[in-house]
Amino acid sequence: MSVFFVKDKKWWRYDFVLKKIRCTQDGFKTKTLAKRAEAKRKEEINNPKTETEIQTGITFFELLNKRLDFLKAYKTERYYTDTIYLAKRWVKEWKGLNCSDITTDMVQTYLIKRSKVSAYTANTDLRYLKAAFNYGIKVKIIRDNPTKGIEFFPVDKTEKYVPPLEDILKVFLVADSDTRDYLNTIKDTMARVGEVNRLEWSDIHLDGKYVVLYTRKKKGGHLTPRKVPMTAKLHDILLRRYENRDKSKLWVFWHRYWDKKAKAWVNKPYKDRKGIMRSLCKKADVKYFRFHALRHAGASLMDNAGAKIGSIQRILGHENRSTTEIYLHSIGDAEREAIDIFEQANQNFEEKSHTKSHTSVQ
Repeated sequence: MSVFFVKDKKWWRYDFVLKKIRCTQDGFKTKTLAKRAEAKRKEEINNPKTETEIQTGITFFELLNKRLDFLKAYKTERYYTDTIYLAKRWVKEWKGLNCSDITTDMVQTYLIKRSKVSAYTANTDLRYLKAAFNYGIKVKIIRDNPTKGIEFFPVDKTEKYVPPLEDILKVFLVADSDTRDYLNTIKDTMARVGEVNRLEWSDIHLDGKYVVLYTRKKKGGHLTPRKVPMTAKLHDILLRRYENRDKSKLWVFWHRYWDKKAKAWVNKPYKDRKGIMRSLCKKADVKYFRFHALRHAGASLMDNAGAKIGSIQRILGHENRSTTEIYLHSIGDAEREAIDIFEQANQNFEEKSHTKSHTSVQ
């Protein structure tokens, strides 16, 4: 059935696939109106006349659905879920409008309203909106991007907080044993949370003492592997977990939870654990930090100890050296040497000035 009633929203929606094109739109007050709109959309697909008419017939809601289908297949789950979160807000703003009806001025007005929350919030909306419209242009379902020419809001950048090792240790000590293993795996591999969540036992090479991490943060969206050597501590943790593992489960870290949609208990790897760090930091009585801070702390620690930046870059899984440099919050020897030179030169100048002044007085 392509036309149906959405109970929680109290409106009608059509949703169908024709000639490999998925079309969906909601917000209709009656079933008749939904059927008429559906018939019109099918007519446009079956009998396209001009490029202009095709563009006019593509609703913003349809564009978002196509974009989400693409993200689910090619991008990270985090990027997909973040887009869904933002898309719900966009649909409320421009529900029922065709892509060609959305103007640059409308987008700018919306972003100014979002900037009242914060410049960062507005910039996030703009970044994801640009990507959605650019996708539509790329697959040739729309011609124009109304975000083109809109500038990002200025943001006051601050130094990213990196917790001291003492605070990290305090948090680890108040965590339960399973969570502590999870945190140690992130800390000792300096992995992204998504990389640790998708870890399977086939990625753990205890004999070779290395872990294979996979990330989609690469151009093209392909899962890309990299090998990260294990620390002795991590080897002990993973060996213990391997020996005590549930052999029916592929994952290193997983949990059992109640799935509301399936109405059943399911066992799956973690998707995210946003709330856990806030509660652990509070319990440990330390300043709040998130999982990602463990990557920054590890990178800075290696840099302080003299590790080569190229090696740090490969461990972190960065394509660009400049990205790795953002993670290095320590002050390097070169900077210290430069300040020493400045200090000595400044001291020499002051001494000479003082000597001249003293001689002229005499």
